[in-house]
Order: sequence, then C-alpha cells, then structure tokens
Amino acid sequence: VFYNLTVLSFFFLLLLFLQLDSHLSQPVCVDVPSGTEAVLGKMMKLTCISCMKREEVKVKTHVDWYYMTKVEQGIYKYEGNFPMEMDGPFKGRLMWDGSQDLQDLSISIVNVTYNDSGVYECHVLREFEFDAFTPSAFVLKNITLKVKEEASPDTTALYSEIMMYLLLVFLTFWLLIEMVYCYRKISKSDDLVQDTGSALPESCQPNSSPVPPGPDAVFL
Repeated sequence: VFYNLTVLSFFFLLLLFLQLDSHLSQPVCVDVPSGTEAVLGKMMKLTCISCMKREEVKVKTHVDWYYMTKVEQGIYKYEGNFPMEMDGPFKGRLMWDGSQDLQDLSISIVNVTYNDSGVYECHVLREFEFDAFTPSAFVLKNITLKVKEEASPDTTALYSEIMMYLLLVFLTFWLLIEMVYCYRKISKSDDLVQDTGSALPESCQPNSSPVPPGPDAVFL
C-alpha cells in the first residue's frame, strides 16, 4: 500500500510540474506595483500595467504619463500605436518599456538624477470597439519615486532564495526516506521468500533432484 502511495505521489508531482511548465510557457498579465526607489545615474523603470480580461476584443489605447509638480506636466504619451516624448526636463531621457499587447505600459528613465524624485502618474484610456457601441475604461496609476545614491538591499529576493533551498532540502530528505523504506520493504519480502523455501522438505524444493539408485538396489 505504501509503495502504491509513493508511486501516486511521484506521478502527482510530475503532473504538477508539467502543468506549471505549460502555464509558464503562456503569456500571463500580472498587475504588479512599480518600484519606488531609483539609484542615482542608473536606469529606472516606472511600471504601469493595465490587464485586459478579453484580449480578442479590438481596443484603442491611449497612455499619458505625467510628472506631478504644482501642475500636471506631461512627459510622455502613447497614441495611435506610436510612443512620443514630450518637451520638458525629461526630454531625451525617457524610453518606452511596454509590451506589444499594450498591457504593460511602462516607461524608463535613463541616467536618473536627484531632480527626478517626485510623483508620477500613468493615465490609461481604452476605447473598446463593438458593433453597436464603443465603451471606454480609464485607469490611473500613481508612483512616488525616491532617488538614492546606493540601492537598498533586496530582502524579498533573499527570503525567496532561502525558502527555495529549504524546499529543496525537504523534498530531498522526503525522497531519501521513501527510498530507504521501499528498500527495507523489498529486503524483508526477499527474506520471507527464502525462509519459506528453506522450510519445505528437500524433495519439494525446486532445485532438488532425485538420488540415483545404488548398485545394490533391488527392483521389483
């Protein structure tokens, strides 16, 4: 019974890995927040993700990026399938960093300076094209950026790496216990078969052969 459970567990893990691999091979939209700490002189991505539930629907997407000072200052826009930089202090230091399906509408700042600290807004307007009507949807993302001289340690990546190693150790230990148990189970089965064979009479054992008659044997 335990051997059957082990085999079923193995096939369950294999099926789980295959399912994860099939899901990872397909593009999936995940709405993740943007980073808020930039390093002086480095490149910084301002993440703006707006997932669409039905990608097969035709849609027109308009994106406007603003740097919020006392008034809204337009710094970047995407309209008519073309990204375009606006005039201002960010001219020449912004680049489009979004995806082709326009679910990732991010931009990146090149050569970050201390003056880039502040609040950024990503305005996304989608106009859906149906036969009878054209509804629209508006999404606003707010990002507060801080510029530092050195990057802060990434504790999330450290914790993720530790958990991954702990999981690997646990699975290895569990498989080792399974192998030892199965080996002992098979060994006991072999010993039981040998003991049963040795308890039989010599004439009943499969390898026993009849004793040839001697010269003084009398045949009736």
